[in-house]
Amino acid sequence: MRSWSAPDIVPLPGTGGPLRVHDTATGRIRTTTPGSTAGMYACGITPYDAAHLGHAFTYLTFDLANRVWRDAGHEVNYVQNTTDIDDPLLERAEATGVDWRDLAHREIDVFREDMAALSVIPPTSYVGVVESVDLISELAVRIRETGAAYELDGDLYFSAAAAPKFGEISNLSREEMLDLFGQRGGDPQRTDKKDPLDWLLWRAERPGEPAWDSPLGRGRPGWHIECSAIALDRLGPSFDLNGGGNDLVFPHHEMGAAETRCATGGPNAHNHLHVGMVGLNGEKMSKSLGNLVFVSKLRQQGVDPAVIRLAMLSHHYRSPWEWTDAELPAADERARRWRAATALGSGPDAAPVLAAVRAALAEDLDSPAALAVVDAWAGVALAEGGGDTEAPGLIRATVDTLLGVKL
Repeated sequence: MRSWSAPDIVPLPGTGGPLRVHDTATGRIRTTTPGSTAGMYACGITPYDAAHLGHAFTYLTFDLANRVWRDAGHEVNYVQNTTDIDDPLLERAEATGVDWRDLAHREIDVFREDMAALSVIPPTSYVGVVESVDLISELAVRIRETGAAYELDGDLYFSAAAAPKFGEISNLSREEMLDLFGQRGGDPQRTDKKDPLDWLLWRAERPGEPAWDSPLGRGRPGWHIECSAIALDRLGPSFDLNGGGNDLVFPHHEMGAAETRCATGGPNAHNHLHVGMVGLNGEKMSKSLGNLVFVSKLRQQGVDPAVIRLAMLSHHYRSPWEWTDAELPAADERARRWRAATALGSGPDAAPVLAAVRAALAEDLDSPAALAVVDAWAGVALAEGGGDTEAPGLIRATVDTLLGVKL
């Protein structure tokens, strides 16, 4: 599947430091230790609607990690999927009278446009579930051959009892897992499963549903296994960073990690990064609730994508936050000040700004601290000027390369 156009990356003098991120599994901030190439996987959208700001905030976070690694001298192998076959997509297609394939293609195109507009560096591999059915069924067979899966009325289930480290990502109690599993697409109520927490690897063909031939019989992938299969294929086991929104910690990432351990004997990733939810009117922004602010609609209204990006960067990725009417005016004012300051013929020395922005982002992607550094420089430049004629250019390059904001 094609990705989207890449933004130009302006080289900066020197190199940045190692990226440290909060690892969900350990609850600690850890230093990532990639080799020459860093491996990163982010769970993508289910394209039954346009991308909202909660999605954009997640992919902006992984974009920052990508930029910090690149600035430190690493190549980045970034993989992202799109779940272009799943129950919510089929349900929306049926409700609207649109073919599910046409719906997926339309919304994926909108997503690509949004990401390109927001200057998000595209994945090295942007992979759909439909094109990966063979990979997914092969992994399901591999898991079945270990004895960790069993059949139920033609469906194939992973047995949670076969995962000795089950719970290593989320650190939740069994009661908490059962509650979230029921809320987030699981089927703990299905009778005849060995354990209510067992999850579906392969769904046998149902009348009227799309299905593919496989060694498991005709059917389609269950949830969770698509990301495990794609990540193993494109990154191999034990890559550097895996993640998504924090609503994916359980069950999605927990169950995916169990599948990878079963198939390979090792972890799927060294670090797991999860992004806080974006809310509106006191509730998380989600398709199921319908309380969404769409990136595409903001762009249609003429909002500068750099301003949208700055609005999101003003929040630390791990903290849940509320989108309010004040977000865009504040971000627009910040963009205006930065542009005015960098339009001057000279300014205060910018080398300390570059160093401070690098340090802020390397320490758990602290974008609010990075913005504050540029704010301070712009304030001095506008109030007092400065004698360094190269400073405005270095500030523009710093903001563009590390923060993804074009001035």
